[in-house]
Amino acid sequence: MLKIVILGTGNLAKHLYSAFAGATNVDVVQVVGRNGEALQQFSTHSPISNDFNAITDADVYVIAVKDDVIGEVSKHLSNKQGIVVHTSGAISLKAIQPMNKGVFYPLQTFTKGKTVDFSSIPICIEAEEKQSLETLRTLAASISENVHHIDSEQRKKLHLAAVFVNNFTNYLYGIGEELCLEEGLSFDLLKPLIMETANKIQTISPKEAQTGPARRNDIKSKEEHLELLNKPEHITLYKLLSQAIKQAHEKEL
Repeated sequence: MLKIVILGTGNLAKHLYSAFAGATNVDVVQVVGRNGEALQQFSTHSPISNDFNAITDADVYVIAVKDDVIGEVSKHLSNKQGIVVHTSGAISLKAIQPMNKGVFYPLQTFTKGKTVDFSSIPICIEAEEKQSLETLRTLAASISENVHHIDSEQRKKLHLAAVFVNNFTNYLYGIGEELCLEEGLSFDLLKPLIMETANKIQTISPKEAQTGPARRNDIKSKEEHLELLNKPEHITLYKLLSQAIKQAHEKEL
């Protein structure tokens, strides 16, 4: 049975807590955080504390906080024997102060109140010590069937890729919704298109799946679209993305 302490009370901490609670070989022996009200959500099944000087001994300490404070939080674990890991996609392993350090990065978008199936989520692990890496592999396998050893430089690029395919794409969904609502149309009309786009790249590459006016270099359609846009940022995005798509497929035009 792996004993773990979760440090943090935010969105990711809650999702990890729920996932570990369903694992047969993991025991969350403590949840530590500064937000007393948020801590109460964990109190039913695990001991809680807002005292960072009274952290329980464990095999793994999972720091699930904002990137900017990972190093500061890790200082409270300098005297612990267990593995200290953070859950960030963008921060180096070296941000952690204690010697026995690692990374436990679930590659997924987590939204408050939205349950996710951890069994298919890629868990990216890293550690400097071989035994620590094996411990993290065991911990990751307790909640996911998709575990990968990925170093800090690879993980940073992977996180950047995730920003493009998730954060930026979701922002574009928001623009699409806004344009629909301006005409009294339901955003639901676009959902089959969104789903088909996502489904296509399960079997073919994104480049092969690319369609649209920019892909065809349909100048008239692009000009008409630009006339319909009111916000300068939307016009800039349309032009930049259209030009990038055109360049990517120039040899095929």
